[in-house]
Amino acid sequence: MSYRRPSADRLLYRALAISAGAVAAILALILVYLTAASAGLLFADAGLWRLDWHPSLGAYGLLAMLVGSLAVSVLAVLFAVPPGLVLAVWGRFFAPPWLGGLYRGAMGLLASIPSVVYGFWGLVALVPWLNRWAPPGASLLAGALVLALMILPILVLQADLALDEARRRHLAAAMALGASVSGTVRRVLLPTAAPQLLPAVLLQLGRALGETMAVLMVAGNVVQLPEAITTPIRTLTANIALEMAYASGAHQTALFASGWLLLVLVTLIMLGARAMAGRFAAGPAGGGKGDAH
Repeated sequence: MSYRRPSADRLLYRALAISAGAVAAILALILVYLTAASAGLLFADAGLWRLDWHPSLGAYGLLAMLVGSLAVSVLAVLFAVPPGLVLAVWGRFFAPPWLGGLYRGAMGLLASIPSVVYGFWGLVALVPWLNRWAPPGASLLAGALVLALMILPILVLQADLALDEARRRHLAAAMALGASVSGTVRRVLLPTAAPQLLPAVLLQLGRALGETMAVLMVAGNVVQLPEAITTPIRTLTANIALEMAYASGAHQTALFASGWLLLVLVTLIMLGARAMAGRFAAGPAGGGKGDAH
């Protein structure tokens, strides 16, 4: 006798399938539109991979801004991941329960703050402070610090959820074997949570790549390769926000090419996250074996 889903389950399944299909179709349409709008420069020998960006002179090089976008995003993730994991572990395993709950609520509140608020704080507080150390202050470092502060709360909450799931599955058994909490966290729970932690990190990398206002306000907006972390830079997103309002012709086409490049880059990062998470899930929990003392 074949199993039949209840009618409510079938209705929910169909609604979810339609929603997922609609999201995929919208994403595909955006990609098609951006490809068509930027095809005049994207697939022609128009020098998009040059360093110079001077639309008035017909120079539409995106390479410096692409490198700046990647540099500020990767640096922000490097700044945010270590303290994010430490805070998640502390809040879940070592803080008093009332303090851990309060801390998670504070992280949720920080995650809901608009990005322009972080950018404004960076502009009036962080940039002047950095200017005293390494002028002009508005730089790759300022952008990375502001982005790290933005992505930290969501990263902490995602890590907390992954660690809580690993705790419910493995902590009691490890403690029954006499393992210490710190040893269990280090050797069992963190490796077990890795398939969820890695996509969370890459998701925040994608978010950092797509951030506009905060980076625009603190990064300096100079089109050049970052020779040091104190170099002013301009990102692709900031360039679109600054120039789309008055761009036309080939200038506008180059900005559409910037959007196409960002969308493809973020999509590749997300696909990479899924592939790596799948490999973690398929393999053995290597960190879960051995002595947890």
